[in-house]
Amino acid sequence: MTDAQPVIRQISSQVVYSNAWMTVREDRIERPDGSPGLYGYVVKPDFVVVVPKEDDGYHIVEEYRYPIGRRTWSFPQGTAEAATHEDEARRELAEETGLRAERLSFLGTMDNAHGITDQRLHVYLATGLTKGKTDREHTEQDMRQRWVDRAEFERMILDGSITDSSTVAAHMLLLLQRPHAEDAAHAKNAVHGGAAANRGGDHGRAGAPGELDGEVPGL
Repeated sequence: MTDAQPVIRQISSQVVYSNAWMTVREDRIERPDGSPGLYGYVVKPDFVVVVPKEDDGYHIVEEYRYPIGRRTWSFPQGTAEAATHEDEARRELAEETGLRAERLSFLGTMDNAHGITDQRLHVYLATGLTKGKTDREHTEQDMRQRWVDRAEFERMILDGSITDSSTVAAHMLLLLQRPHAEDAAHAKNAVHGGAAANRGGDHGRAGAPGELDGEVPGL
């Protein structure tokens, strides 16, 4: 349970920096004992994280992340113009991976970095995947994708190949809710008469293990 009453009182607030993606505010505050303080924080729109699960594995994407100066793997994620977070999740998944999800299950909402920003992330499990064309933004021109089984995915977390906190947290949400989200998805699959078995090929998977899309030269 959370306390709805603010412990810190806002005295004033001003924008000290702003661009198309973020706003930095600086607030003068008063603590419970009456002492004054200053708090700077980032205002950013919420984003979605999509867990594209298939054949006990996941589709993940990799791109160069400028603030940390290196490439990292993560689940598809971002912000997009959409009426609902679920629609936003479908759009981000399709744009970054080309995958279309028959089913989306909401896993939960988390604070991104509650000490420095008000931004939240909304996590969805995507199943019943079919492959299509990507529609990446020009800022994602170096992005590539692959499918990994769950064991390899977890090894990538442990060896530092996956360091994105929202991806790790989303995976934990899935593991905690697996009896609910995944069992519901399997039940829907059964109603459709085992459609996955009828697709043939590589168990109907949208991408074969280790298959890369949008390969970056030299990697």
